[in-house]
Order: sequence, then C-alpha cells, then structure tokens
Amino acid sequence: MKEIIDFFTELAKHNEKTWFDAHKAEYKTVKAQFDAFALEFMKGVEEFDPRVQGLGVNDITYRIYRDLRFTLDKSPYKTWHGVYVCPKGKKSGMSGYYIHFEPATDTYFLCAGLYNPEKDVVKSIREEIMCNGDKVVEALSLCEDFQLPWDKALKKIPAGFSATDKYSDYYRLRSFEIYKPVKKRDVLKKDFLKNALADFRRTYEYNEILNRCYDYAND
Repeated sequence: MKEIIDFFTELAKHNEKTWFDAHKAEYKTVKAQFDAFALEFMKGVEEFDPRVQGLGVNDITYRIYRDLRFTLDKSPYKTWHGVYVCPKGKKSGMSGYYIHFEPATDTYFLCAGLYNPEKDVVKSIREEIMCNGDKVVEALSLCEDFQLPWDKALKKIPAGFSATDKYSDYYRLRSFEIYKPVKKRDVLKKDFLKNALADFRRTYEYNEILNRCYDYAND
C-alpha cells in the first residue's frame, strides 16, 4: 500500500502528461498492486454479502483518467483511488462498500450505503423509514462509528412525510452513505484490509435495506 500512496502523492504534485508518461512503468506496477488489493477486498465482501459475486476488477475500480469535458480544471489524472464493491458493479446505482484513498489531502475513509441516489430511490428509502424505521435505525446502530451525511440534509421535512413520525428527522436525508475516516498509519498496517472487512460486515444489514429499497424503486 505504501507504493500506491507514494505514487498518488507524487502525481498530485505533477499532474501532467509529461510526468505521467515518464512514470508509466511505475503506474503499471501500482495499478497491478491496487487491482490485487481490490479483488482481495471483493472476495472478503463475498463472504458476508453474496449479492456481489461474479464481478471483475473493472467492475469495482476506477480509471485514472479524468473526464475533462465539463470542467475548467484540465488536470488529466485523478489524484485519488478507490474501490467500490456492490451488486452488479459500480455503475449499477446500488448500495455497497467503498474504500477511498487520497494521499495528497491525507483523506482515507470507508464508506457504505448509497451516495446521492436517484429521486425514486430516495422516496423508496423514506417510505421504508416511515414503515420500518425501527429496523433501519437498528441496522445503523450496528455501525454507529460510521457517520451519516447530515450536513447534506434538507432543513425541513420533505412534502408527503410527517414531521410527527418517530424517525421523521431521517426523512431529511438526501444521500444515504455512511462513512468512517481512517488514518494513513492504519491504512499502512498489514491488517488494514482485515479490519476494514470487519467494519464493513457490520454495515451489511444497512446495505441490504437500501438495496431492497433500490429494487422496489426500479421494479
């Protein structure tokens, strides 16, 4: 993992094609290491979430090249790396398990759940909270060291939902990921993946609820 972190640290300082081309062999080595890590992560998730079976490395990792079509920042390469394991792959829109590495900003975190889901899925999740809020909150209590994105929540209860409901505050959420920051020193430890998988195992029930909501919204 140290080689991966070191490479992306340097890439952030030299985010240009000339530098990248000169270090292409190093990148290929780092990519192979990260792909192996990603596949090991996926196999670990398969042990407690069988819905993620059958995925390849391209289904769970991201290209290093940035999409420059709609941005003023023309830096050609991503200075972060991540792996996202979820049913049907990263483009499915389903809830899953994500590990993020961004050495240049010293940002590392674990994340589960659904990030900015489609409107119909949000409605389905809110309806699940309305009807089965106890189970949702119980699932969240299993991973209480993960944080919900309350900073992105609506200020008021959305139309169609009652402010007097037991778990009405959760209706304000628009994004349903839960995340846990980790330290670089922990990422560099040999047991990092083992510990991450233990954390993610506790998020399984929450992911299952969200994916049932996703299935219902897309049925």
